[in-house]
Amino acid sequence: MKKRFLSMLLCASMAAVSLAGCSNGASSGAATTAAPQTTAAQADTAAKAEETKTEETTAKTAEASGEKLVVGFAQIGQESGWRDAETLSIQTYAAENGDKVELLFADAQQKQENQIKAIKNFIEQGVDVIGLAPVVETGWDQVFAEAKEAGIPVVLLDRRADVSEDLFATFIGSDFIEEGKMAAKEMAKLLGEKGKIVELEGTVGASAATDRKTGFDDEIKASYPNIEIVASQTGDFTRAQGKEVMESFLKSNKDIKGVYAHNDDMALGAIEAIKEAGLKPGEDIKIVSIDGVRGIFEAMAAGEANCTVECNPLLGPLLFETAAKLKAGQSVDKWVKSVDGVFTADMAAKVLPDRKY
Repeated sequence: MKKRFLSMLLCASMAAVSLAGCSNGASSGAATTAAPQTTAAQADTAAKAEETKTEETTAKTAEASGEKLVVGFAQIGQESGWRDAETLSIQTYAAENGDKVELLFADAQQKQENQIKAIKNFIEQGVDVIGLAPVVETGWDQVFAEAKEAGIPVVLLDRRADVSEDLFATFIGSDFIEEGKMAAKEMAKLLGEKGKIVELEGTVGASAATDRKTGFDDEIKASYPNIEIVASQTGDFTRAQGKEVMESFLKSNKDIKGVYAHNDDMALGAIEAIKEAGLKPGEDIKIVSIDGVRGIFEAMAAGEANCTVECNPLLGPLLFETAAKLKAGQSVDKWVKSVDGVFTADMAAKVLPDRKY
């Protein structure tokens, strides 16, 4: 407690002689407008520039405070290649900056109760900031209130939680609804704006699944009346479930022209099911998904998938930069947007060698 009190005094002194604030190009408060579609080249350039900026900012803040930044992070688990890439980004940044930051990491194995237990442990250990990728949206009010009472800010990473805005400091991640809209537009291009499609949904109750469905379904309904979603079912964001559900879709629907998957892993499972059914994925049935993992780029290069809407998982540097600002008493935007892009099959072979995940 004495150490935390001295740290608070030091942060207050720093704030009195410096201009505090967040400068990430977004206005303060919750974002209310959708991010514009970004080209692959722009996304890559912006991501590299942002990574350099975040490393410099975190280093300067840590040096100024004179002590390590301690972050407790409760990860969902290992549901997909995307999730593994996010975990690696966080752990790698912490390892490479061990003189400035300390990471307490918990793998919840896809269970909310394990994440809640981890957060309670972080509170007891007195971490500076708690990071969380919530497995589902609801059920966080009590434990977030406990963190607030302890004076520990909560940062939501890549998924939102359905709680009052005063219970968390910021959300770092993509615009899932906009991702769904972009996926719908790409599917419409591939189908000539007509045909029957099926939808592989993510984990029930997860913000990514809810919003990606809303964005896609609403865009199809509003703009493409000749495209019909004939079946929609959760594949739980996993390749195995994606394959199993796609097998069921193929048995009950004989004229499927397209598959929209809420993530690439389910799309890769669907590709296996389509091939085993004697059809050609990417040709007989168009494949559009979200995330941008290496596996889907390999599938696109092989002609077995058509498009992926990127959702950048390399959020480690941004997480620690934001946590450093919060520890220093600086304000941060309620929504810190990550940089994403859209990739089609004709781009896959060229960009594949440089993919980091």
